Amino acid sequence: MSAVPSSPPATSKSWSGAELAVHPQRWTRTWNDEQLHDLIEAAAALDEADLSNLDLRTVAPASVQSLAADVRRDLLDGLGFTLMTGFPVQELDLVTSAGAFMMLGRLIGEPRSQNAAGHLLGHVLDVGRDLNDPSTRIYQTHERQSFHTDSTDVVGLLSLSAAKSGGLSMLASAEKAYQLVFERNPDLAARLFDPLPTDWRDEQPEGRQPWFEIPVLSWYDEKLTVLYQRTYINSASRFADAPHPDAQHIAALDLFDEVLNEPDVHLQMQLAPGDIQFVHNHSLLHDRTAFVDHDDPGARRHLLRLWLSLEGDRALPPVFAQRYGSIEIGNRGGIMRSDTRLNVSLTT
Repeated sequence: MSAVPSSPPATSKSWSGAELAVHPQRWTRTWNDEQLHDLIEAAAALDEADLSNLDLRTVAPASVQSLAADVRRDLLDGLGFTLMTGFPVQELDLVTSAGAFMMLGRLIGEPRSQNAAGHLLGHVLDVGRDLNDPSTRIYQTHERQSFHTDSTDVVGLLSLSAAKSGGLSMLASAEKAYQLVFERNPDLAARLFDPLPTDWRDEQPEGRQPWFEIPVLSWYDEKLTVLYQRTYINSASRFADAPHPDAQHIAALDLFDEVLNEPDVHLQMQLAPGDIQFVHNHSLLHDRTAFVDHDDPGARRHLLRLWLSLEGDRALPPVFAQRYGSIEIGNRGGIMRSDTRLNVSLTT
């Protein structure tokens, strides 16, 4: 077992969904006219080939640089997430919307590869993959995702179109969830700090075993950091030589999931077209409800996704190098193999 805090920490990221649901002004940002005009004008000058090589830190409009700095503070020093509403995706072509999203993202952090194919811009939509296929990622289906984290400092989503029904975004504080687990069963709470195997889902770097072993919760540098995907912990059992969680570990994971799923603990929101959400993965977990999509393929639920590594973020425990490759602040996370080539694709 790794280090365990003497008592549950309580920072700005220790919140309950019930308290935030009645104060959306605490976590919602709206664009001003200058920010929208400047960002859209800059993005409209791009073509698809430009998106793989964007580096606008020194030339981005001042209004957008200031907005990105505000978002970064929300992520690192505030609640750990923000929702920006009203970006006019329905009035813009896909290249411009994607370019604007990537510009803003690059000002917040450094984009990271989201899969072995090197995609810097992800497409979150149901492509008909079978969740029983070990290479399938849950975001490629219409199924409930379960509360989890991604393998990067920050995940960003831009909603292009919503589902016919369902597909709600849910966020939960790791600090709040741990506090509640600790109050109900301190012995099980301690088990969350034990390393557990998580399936790479066939995207492990060459020469590595097909699972990694990192605790769900880590106490490092006086911060509580979470890394969790229950579905992939469960699927690691397909490997005969992978360690198997014992009964106490399973009970601890069950209690953690139970707490995260309590309506007062998590915050639920519908991402409407034009909404942009940024979430700090080390302090929050996110989820998505199952959804029913439109019959028209052109109207189906579709979000663009960024994985970002942030300068000024927290230190991560050395064990995270198994998953992140490097734990260097500002240059860590993502999925990279020797044959991975970074790229941006607007096709799904």
